[in-house]
Amino acid sequence: MPAVTARHVAVVVVLLLCAVGVAFAALGRSAATEIPVAPVVVTSTPPPSPSAPPTVRVHVAGAVARPGVVRVPAASIVQDALLAAGGLTPEADAALLNLAAPVADGMQIVVGTGDEPMGEIRQGDGGEGGSTSELDLNSATAAELESLPGIGPVTAASIVAWREEHGRFTSVAELQEVSGIGPKTFEKLAPLVRVG
Repeated sequence: MPAVTARHVAVVVVLLLCAVGVAFAALGRSAATEIPVAPVVVTSTPPPSPSAPPTVRVHVAGAVARPGVVRVPAASIVQDALLAAGGLTPEADAALLNLAAPVADGMQIVVGTGDEPMGEIRQGDGGEGGSTSELDLNSATAAELESLPGIGPVTAASIVAWREEHGRFTSVAELQEVSGIGPKTFEKLAPLVRVG
């Protein structure tokens, strides 16, 4: 058996020291270290603000306190537009206007007076200028008159016959003198016709 020399002992001691050092190093690394965690910030987004209701622009002219263009909610009627223009003047005569008719963007409402009861509602066409879509009672044919709500061939013929017998219509209100046109029918027709 070979003899154990001092050299062998030194090598064994060095190896043992290395093993102990590696063990300490491994134990030191495996110790739990505290890692700071950033706090979670919860931000709440404010609820969306309700958008303004859509509006339409209406030109109100004639016998109103403040003629001009007014803005009213999209679901408004003619009466609302007149109120937005300051209301009717003392000499105003809105009897020929359908105050319950819905308004549309670009519409023109003309309020007549007792001397000139020629109130009209003109639909805007969204293009250049305004377009009058009213049918002229003095020049419309029977076929054109039939395109109006509540007017059939018999009533259209009655309108033409009235015109031939009495001459030109001087106001839309004279439609009520035609046989077959009652108050409800007249209310529907008034905003759609004019006298030229």
